[in-house]
Amino acid sequence: MTNAHTDKYSAGEQGLGYIYQARLSLLHLLQLPEDTTVCLEKDDDLDFIATDGGKSLASLKHKAVGDKLTDLSTDFWKSVNIWLLRYKRDGRAASNLRFFLFTTGTVSSDSFLAGLLPDRPVASGDAATLAQLANEALSKSRSKLITPIAVLFNELSDSEKQDFLERVLILDGSPRIVDIPTIIRDKHMRSIRREHREFVFQRLEGWWTDAVIKHLTGARPEGIFGYEVSDKLSSFAEEYKADNLPITFRGKLPADEIDTDSDPRLFVAQLREIGISSNRIRSAILDYYRAFEQRSAWARENLLVLGEVEEYEDRLTDEWGRYKDVAFEKLTDDSAEDALREAGATLYNWAEFETGKIESLRIRARVTEPYVLRGSFHILADSTPGPKVYWHPRFLDRLGNVLGVAS
Repeated sequence: MTNAHTDKYSAGEQGLGYIYQARLSLLHLLQLPEDTTVCLEKDDDLDFIATDGGKSLASLKHKAVGDKLTDLSTDFWKSVNIWLLRYKRDGRAASNLRFFLFTTGTVSSDSFLAGLLPDRPVASGDAATLAQLANEALSKSRSKLITPIAVLFNELSDSEKQDFLERVLILDGSPRIVDIPTIIRDKHMRSIRREHREFVFQRLEGWWTDAVIKHLTGARPEGIFGYEVSDKLSSFAEEYKADNLPITFRGKLPADEIDTDSDPRLFVAQLREIGISSNRIRSAILDYYRAFEQRSAWARENLLVLGEVEEYEDRLTDEWGRYKDVAFEKLTDDSAEDALREAGATLYNWAEFETGKIESLRIRARVTEPYVLRGSFHILADSTPGPKVYWHPRFLDRLGNVLGVAS
């Protein structure tokens, strides 16, 4: 049985081609001028459009290891079929088109296709032209697939054939799909610390995949500019600076449905005690979830300094204690429940809406995402065996009863 990894007809290799299209387009957009635009599945697999209007059409072939291109390789001639139609449509020799074949295979040294490589040898004066070599190759074909392409090609004049072929460039030995991330990290992320490059790449590719899907589905019919990639990469890189942390859970929702009435967690029970509405409790649950998951992600990526979270929580607890004394200052032992709830709500409102204005309460100077701070207060309010912050003035006294109800 033929090994699936070496079978050149493997469906796996064909399937990789579709994913390869998005990943290779990202790599080349990083390499081209920033004002270049790329479109997918328009005139070819990829269309690269320069600001001067010049258009480069690219066909992509992710082949099995060891694959060779010869004079009559269908991969080449199927691409030629597409290019001929565009060439004729756009005025033939007057067109501003160029044509690229990116293939992970290699061109056979004895094929006329070697004359279409970037390092093509300089032909001597008596050497056959590309058009003559192509005509000779096509004359030997008996392929039903290639025959109609040969008819299209022969509709061109000799000078047009030569002009057409001189616009073609084969980039063989193109990087395989599994190698592209390493190339991007090593060549386009040199300003990012090595230990962070993998995470930055994952976020960049996630954004890129979303942009490609929107482009292909028509949500954004215009192409994607190189400067968009540069800006996004720069933005992600900034989040990995010493005074910042990446924010990756904005808008994320927990897997389980939120139930504000029966959620047994201590921080939720605390909010019920001061009469916070169901909608606000739902927001609090989301803040808790996002802050908790964000901290876990930072820990997995080794972004936090030893003791950093504990020191941050100490700052929050200290500031909470100072404002608690203000909010509860006029309460007495016989204060009515309404007064107790009002004081607790005042304290909670301060934590939810005012603390974000205090720069010293950020975990790092440039981390301004609200859920990080708000969720951290809820994490403190959910601490065991007893909460490190609380809202209702008598909550600690009632803790046993609250836990009994929650259980």
